[in-house]
Amino acid sequence: MGLKRTERNSNDVFAFIDEAENRLNSIQDIDILLESILSESRTVVNADAGSIYVVEDDNLAIKYAQNDTIQKQIPPGQKMIFSYFSFPLNEKTIAGYAAVNGCIVNVPDVYKIPPESPYQFGRQSDALSGYRSCSNLSIPLKSGSGRVLGVLQVLNALDENGNVVAFNGDDEIYLSRFAASAAFALERTLLTRSMIFRMIKMAEFRDPKETGAHVNRVSSYAVEIYDRWAYNHGINQEEASKYRDLLKIASMLHDVGKIAVSDIILKKPGRLSDEEFKIIQSHTRVGGLLFSENTSPIDAMAKDVALFHHENWDGSGYPGRVDLETGEPLPDAVLSDNTLKPVAGEDIPLAGRIVAVADVFDALSCKRVYKEKWTEEQVLDEIRSMSGKKFDPEVVTAFFEILPQIRAIQERYPD
Repeated sequence: MGLKRTERNSNDVFAFIDEAENRLNSIQDIDILLESILSESRTVVNADAGSIYVVEDDNLAIKYAQNDTIQKQIPPGQKMIFSYFSFPLNEKTIAGYAAVNGCIVNVPDVYKIPPESPYQFGRQSDALSGYRSCSNLSIPLKSGSGRVLGVLQVLNALDENGNVVAFNGDDEIYLSRFAASAAFALERTLLTRSMIFRMIKMAEFRDPKETGAHVNRVSSYAVEIYDRWAYNHGINQEEASKYRDLLKIASMLHDVGKIAVSDIILKKPGRLSDEEFKIIQSHTRVGGLLFSENTSPIDAMAKDVALFHHENWDGSGYPGRVDLETGEPLPDAVLSDNTLKPVAGEDIPLAGRIVAVADVFDALSCKRVYKEKWTEEQVLDEIRSMSGKKFDPEVVTAFFEILPQIRAIQERYPD
């Protein structure tokens, strides 16, 4: 990967950065953006590995880590699993020093940092992975007002023969240019995420399980499931990148229609009556109605997710083919024998089929006012048993192929 050092010139690199900036500016979701920023930055300076951090209160939190050397040791279609953690925002780490002082830090060999240096390199991750970090280039991501939003850190610059070398002055110039645009895009997606969580907070006032942790888990599960599904289906990278960006946001909004359902029903600890269950079911129609104008691709997918994530593969789900305003069956949904034509199989949009699995997995894995938490074995058995009935079998296959990522997401967003 990357722009080979012996072949690159400033015009080529800046042209690549311009293209990368355009790609970043098309991304709507902050998590998808952070992952892309890290990937694009590593290409700019031909780095083998890297991490990206975001400032959260008085801490730096790692959001994504990438490592080509380790990735090559993993079976095709699988992803590297890394630990999510945060640490105090101070000068004791390389990333912290870059954030606190708002400056670039370029270290030729992190194992040879002088003991009198204000920062040191923690070797724990190397010890666990067997990887040898060497050259390190860290740069703060600053907003237009100068506020540090995070830190971009690339590791182990590679020469044309794949040997690890130090990052040079050109790398600093290129990464600085890229980081400025990345920070602008990051600030934009932070605003988008803030607006989405305001909508989710409204739903949480009604339903206490609609928490930030729940929607973060479901949306993260959904993207990972889609990534594996796309790999299994040979979807090209450009198409997959656009889809996963929309899916991340849309899946966060899967239950926003619950703002129209009484909290007396949503918080009821006992069994619901048939009438109460019908009222609960209306949240899918209301959610679809909220995004029915389809003014953007996000609206279109958010509608698909909200409306269809309780439809079942065998056609037994809800709400069916209904008028979003009235909830009455559409004329073309009534068959000649007065039965209703179900929404089933691939008539259910892919986003709805994916979120169905993600949402049920999370609901069963967590304690609710009406149920205790299930064991993982019980949950996985239930998902398997519902393949071909409630769930799309290919989506279930993708889900089981990425269980390590699913478990990592659970750890990242605990209740």
